[in-house]
Amino acid sequence: MTTTRPDTADPAPITLASLPTSVWVTAQQDSRTQRRDRYLPDAIAHPGKMLPAIARHAITTYTRPGDTVLDPMCGIGTSLVEAVHAGRHAVGVELEPKWAFLARANLQHAYQQGAPGAGHAYLGDARRAAHLIGTEQHGLAQLLLTSPPYGNSLHGQLHSTRETGRRGITKFHDTYGNSPGNLASAPTDDLLTAFTAILTGCRALLADGATVAVTARPWREHGEFVDLPAAVIGAGRAAGLVPVERCVALLAAVRDEGLVARPSFYQLKNIREARAAGVPMHLIVHEDVLIFRNELTSPPARERGPAAGPTPVPAVPPARGEKWPDAATRRA
Repeated sequence: MTTTRPDTADPAPITLASLPTSVWVTAQQDSRTQRRDRYLPDAIAHPGKMLPAIARHAITTYTRPGDTVLDPMCGIGTSLVEAVHAGRHAVGVELEPKWAFLARANLQHAYQQGAPGAGHAYLGDARRAAHLIGTEQHGLAQLLLTSPPYGNSLHGQLHSTRETGRRGITKFHDTYGNSPGNLASAPTDDLLTAFTAILTGCRALLADGATVAVTARPWREHGEFVDLPAAVIGAGRAAGLVPVERCVALLAAVRDEGLVARPSFYQLKNIREARAAGVPMHLIVHEDVLIFRNELTSPPARERGPAAGPTPVPAVPPARGEKWPDAATRRA
């Protein structure tokens, strides 16, 4: 796959439609099948996991063995796990302690399966990623791969309940967490402001010419369409990144007869209600992956060579009553 860089001297605005586009076939297997045995069973509880095949395709396309992959909002560590399995090194940051611990545990699980790379998940706010991660890792990451939290209606799992005379559906595994600063519950404008700050701060960790890949999906909130992919383009440009490509990562399997969609209950419910009201709504069967390039002018970028990468840190939670270690002792 080739990537064409738009002429940055052209004053015309960069939009999704103006970017080169490619399609990734990333859902030939459903999410559960992609994670089976490769991740710990507890990983299913995270409400907004990146599809492993999306992470794997981005990593193998935009990096080479020995490179470092950064995810400042790593959740249960999908991007980290796929990176170390592919012989890359991985550095992640996660705000919620339970997900940070699970990301570390998933990394340990990957090592036990023979993954040749090494990685670590830091506990902290993604807006402070450059302060949490040791300066020896600054300027090394060749790929930033992440996804902001979005669209509560798109996340979570369902359980059907049947009682005498009653029938209902309960939603579970649909919350990211309650730590102060968690962006999952922030208004869209605040989310985008914070995400711009995250991308801006992470540039200190990126090599000159590094790729930034952000997965994003639009959603509807109270009937209003929220075009997150277009907003991510704006956030990336505001952070000083250059948009270079829009990729369409399929969330449906490709079969001889066409696409086999795997919609959630709430997606189907929203579409049926909209159509009943006369609104021609269709099922979304893809996720946008917006690709940017990091172009530095000062200070000079480090020479790209074999990367030592972070030393794997045992995924052991603090004992009851103890705190997580501070940033200095967490540095790999």
